Amino acid sequence: MNLDLLESFGQNYPEEFDGALDCISMAVTCTFNKRGTLLAVGCNDGRIVVWDFLTRGIAKIISAHVHPVCSLCWSRSGHTILSASTDNTVAIWEVLTGECNQRYRFPSPILKVQFHPRKADTFLVCPMRHAAVLVELEGNHKLLPLDEDESDLNITASFDRRGQYIYTGNGRGRILVLDATSLEVRASFRITQGTTSTTAVRSIDFARRGDHFLVNSADRIIRVYDAKEILACGKDGDPEPMQRLQDLVNKTTWKKCCFSGDGEYICAGSARQHALYVWERSIGNLVKILHGTKGELLLDVVWHPVRPIIASVSSGVVSIWAQNQVENWSAFAPDFKELDENVEYEERESEFDLADEDKSITQNEREVEDDLEVDVTTVQPISAYYSSDEEKDDEDILLYLPIAPEVEEPEDGWNPSAELEDGTTSGTKRSSHQDQKENSSPKKKRTKSYEISLANAPTDEVHPLVSSGGGNSEEGELIDVVEMSIAEVETFLSQKSVPSPGGFLFGLQWFFNKKASLYVS
Repeated sequence: MNLDLLESFGQNYPEEFDGALDCISMAVTCTFNKRGTLLAVGCNDGRIVVWDFLTRGIAKIISAHVHPVCSLCWSRSGHTILSASTDNTVAIWEVLTGECNQRYRFPSPILKVQFHPRKADTFLVCPMRHAAVLVELEGNHKLLPLDEDESDLNITASFDRRGQYIYTGNGRGRILVLDATSLEVRASFRITQGTTSTTAVRSIDFARRGDHFLVNSADRIIRVYDAKEILACGKDGDPEPMQRLQDLVNKTTWKKCCFSGDGEYICAGSARQHALYVWERSIGNLVKILHGTKGELLLDVVWHPVRPIIASVSSGVVSIWAQNQVENWSAFAPDFKELDENVEYEERESEFDLADEDKSITQNEREVEDDLEVDVTTVQPISAYYSSDEEKDDEDILLYLPIAPEVEEPEDGWNPSAELEDGTTSGTKRSSHQDQKENSSPKKKRTKSYEISLANAPTDEVHPLVSSGGGNSEEGELIDVVEMSIAEVETFLSQKSVPSPGGFLFGLQWFFNKKASLYVS
């Protein structure tokens, strides 16, 4: 698909539901690779499901963790995936082979992990109630400095688009801009609500193009800033946000916010329901609200890096939102001008003459100039694939995963004796096709494990993804029966007053939807 030939004058944001991706397990988080050809989905059983987004099929399943996957991040080349689990472990996985290259053990729960945008040997980790940690592949780590006057440890951090700076925010609205190499404070400012009161910073996200970034705060307002202006203000500055985005009617709290691929739109997912709000960044007006199934709670939202497509996670399923594709059967004139209705063609007087007497000399010169050799071998770079500071293509980037087809009826001359000697039948091979897709590699290599020790880390904290939500006995009981069999689920539903007009299957669906909603903090 040539992205330069796509319609660029229309609305560049999704407008309707375009299907769902069922990962067998219950999805918790998702993220696109650099080009948007692959979608990695983290599930509650610890598996990472890699989808081929062009064919909407599963390309790879990695049995990554034992506990739910809470955060994912692709490397710049797409060859590795960084994952974090609720069991306080962070791992780096080889996408092609499914092998684990490195594994890091932390003393406290991990809320977010992020690869360096330019370096594959450095990543950022945000532990719960602790300062953010900058980790290298060999296990060396550095703690990001905190504000001298602040003691709040509810820290969220993020690399900027180029990876030159790290932006950190705490629970009192204080944002620090740190040099990614020396970790020195380059700029700082505070988010205030009104004139005096402060508000907590929940997340910081950067646009793929330009120097804009957004801050999601606890006062239900999304603030958009210019990174150049922040650096120009220096320490203890007072920059004014470019836009303030909020839901004035419902006063919605935002679960997750993100920029579009071109940075012109901002999407925010509601924490109360499955609803996506889309604003235009330049003028700040609300252009679209995408409503999902009622009663579902949102877990994650990501925007496709290139196309106007949004993927949202709710009730264990990844929902896809895209534009309405309308077929164009319009007619075209000989000069390729689109015609809305039939028009009478007026020919020139000399159009069908063998020798054009009215042809001018300038037209003859132009005809000679047009007789040039067309280069069909050189691949021109597509600007939509690159950031604003990129000029050359990354030849080592991983765009697609090779898949070996499963042949049920082989051709004549195929000798299955080798497989039959091992006692393997064709039916068994078909049933084990899913198992072969998981971590299939010719030779396993040893995983390097590192223990990351953090001083004063809250070791007794429970990850918000698996917390029972404040002592609700029924919710805690539901979380304890995650691995129930069908018979146990049927017994459980019979003991509960579950509205099931459609029978047991309806009640079973209600149970799993209820269970998925409990993973929302």
